[in-house]
Amino acid sequence: MSDFSAQLSSSYENLVDKLTDWMNMFILQLPNILIALLIGGFAFFISKYIRRVAVKAISKFTKNKTILNLVSNLTAVIFSVIMLFVILSILNLGSTINKILATAGVLGLAVGLALQDPMNNLFSGVFMSVRKLYKIGDLVETNGYFGTISDIDLRATKLRLPSGQLVVLPNKDVIQRPLKNYSSSGERRVDLTCGVSYGDDLDKVQRITVDAIKNLSGRIESKPVDLVFTEFGDSSINFIVRYWIPASNQTDFLVERSKGIKAIKEAFDKNNIMIPFPIRTLDFGIKGGVNLKKMIHREMYPMNES
Repeated sequence: MSDFSAQLSSSYENLVDKLTDWMNMFILQLPNILIALLIGGFAFFISKYIRRVAVKAISKFTKNKTILNLVSNLTAVIFSVIMLFVILSILNLGSTINKILATAGVLGLAVGLALQDPMNNLFSGVFMSVRKLYKIGDLVETNGYFGTISDIDLRATKLRLPSGQLVVLPNKDVIQRPLKNYSSSGERRVDLTCGVSYGDDLDKVQRITVDAIKNLSGRIESKPVDLVFTEFGDSSINFIVRYWIPASNQTDFLVERSKGIKAIKEAFDKNNIMIPFPIRTLDFGIKGGVNLKKMIHREMYPMNES
């Protein structure tokens, strides 16, 4: 029993000594603690000002709200980490800083490997927003899809197809592969192919076709109308006519192209220009060379053939 009392008394004395040491350490660190609290409070209030300055600086390069929010949050995190290290240094906790840095390095490597694709999409989204490669509403073709951009964020680009489906493309795929933007130039070319019969006057065909296209209301008048004959077809001499219209959505483009086709057809009808279609000549008989009328006559009057 006396041994237990002695051990209990010894443990109590050790506890008191430990608490006394902690109290002495706290008293010694009290000025540093007060300074750390002051710096922490100052950092809390000044962080809002620093975020505004960072956002204002980045807004000169992009107006993308997602980018601005990302910059604001990153600025706040970086500033908070710096202030944390300053406070730990004031409190003489240098060993803690080393442990935090070592842990952060390991965690950063693990997170970087696990989130490689999302990080690629994130940085691709930032790059595209800063460079302004395209914007919402542009008509583009990329990764085998053709449609209008409906939304852009830091992870993906959303494409609305003419048939109504929504395609979500990772930003890294968009930036790493060719992209064809039909809206960036503000204009778009319409190519119409057609053919005329071999008996038509080609100079007349060219003049009438060009005049028909020039009279279209939706055409860019400052751009020329080009017509070139391309080949001798099986039943026609083929040509292509090209003209320009203001860049618009796919529906308006199809409407303008339809107007061009109708204008050419109406002009050809008025001027007796024929758009030929394939003609097939059918020969009857075992050796061929017998037309249908003669073949029927043979079947009806076989004796006359003899």
